[in-house]
Amino acid sequence: MAEGLLKQALLKANKIDCNVSSAGLAALVGHKADPSACQLMMKKGIDISGHRACQIHTEMISKTDLILVMELIQKNAIIEKQQSARGKVFRLGEWEEFDIADPYKKDFAAFEKSLVLIEKGITQWMEKL
Repeated sequence: MAEGLLKQALLKANKIDCNVSSAGLAALVGHKADPSACQLMMKKGIDISGHRACQIHTEMISKTDLILVMELIQKNAIIEKQQSARGKVFRLGEWEEFDIADPYKKDFAAFEKSLVLIEKGITQWMEKL
C-alpha cells in the first residue's frame, strides 16, 4: 500500500525522477498483495494487483538514497545488516515517532488502520522531500 501511495504522491508533486519500490525483511517472495490491501487501494484509484513481494538485499540498500520502513525494529535491522544505511533509513512515521503495524493475516480493520497511518506518514514525508 505504501509503495502505491508514495508513487501517486510523488507523481502528483511532479517528482517523476524518483523510483519507488517495496521490499521486506521477511517477505514471502513472489506473493501477491493481500486482497484487503488491493481492495483498499482500488478505492483510491491505485491498482496494486501486479505487486509481487521481494526481499531487501545489500545491493538495494547501497543503491538507495532513502529507505522508509514501517517499524523501528525494521529500521534497526537494516542498519545492523548494513551500517552504510545509517542516515538514510527512517520510519514512515518518523516525524511523529509512530510505527505502522503489518496487517498481514489480520482482519480488514487492521488494513484500514495501517492505511490511515501510511497516508499520514506519506503526507509528512512529502512536506520534507
